[in-house]
Amino acid sequence: MGNKNETIVFGGGCFWCTEAVFKMFKGVIETTPGYAGGTTKNPTYEEVCSHETGHAEVLQVTYDPSLINLDTLLEIFFEMHDPTQYNRQGADVGSQYRSIILYTTDRQKKKATDFIKEIQGNFERPITTEVRKLDVFYKAESYHKDYYERNPIQPYCTFVIGPKVRKLREKFKALLK
Repeated sequence: MGNKNETIVFGGGCFWCTEAVFKMFKGVIETTPGYAGGTTKNPTYEEVCSHETGHAEVLQVTYDPSLINLDTLLEIFFEMHDPTQYNRQGADVGSQYRSIILYTTDRQKKKATDFIKEIQGNFERPITTEVRKLDVFYKAESYHKDYYERNPIQPYCTFVIGPKVRKLREKFKALLK
């Protein structure tokens, strides 16, 4: 099949939620929680939570476009969070929870911006999702990787991530691994 995998970075609130959702789908090869979109080099989780770094909690998604296309990834992304909430998702408040797409190719940029224009009419408020070129991605601390899988009875996982995962499993069941 060759190495034709692509990478895109999504921020749609807490990266534990974002990872739990995206890793369910066929064609998603790897998911890596991290930080991007800010100015601090090699930020820590605590620094990102301080609102001083400019970084968002994001998920680097490596995917095989022959198995899952970018349009489908964008559909999942916009279904999994509220892109009209500025610097927050539900009870998670702060710029690190903003809605952001960090593209790695010009084609991804065009697809993302066109997709946003196409779906804006489905929302009462303006979509606030940033679309920017990925400058640098900083991998999060190892305890963030597979957080939902490793902590299924932790309250945040039970009450926030679990319902989101169930909703997206049902809506996109034909695409699950």
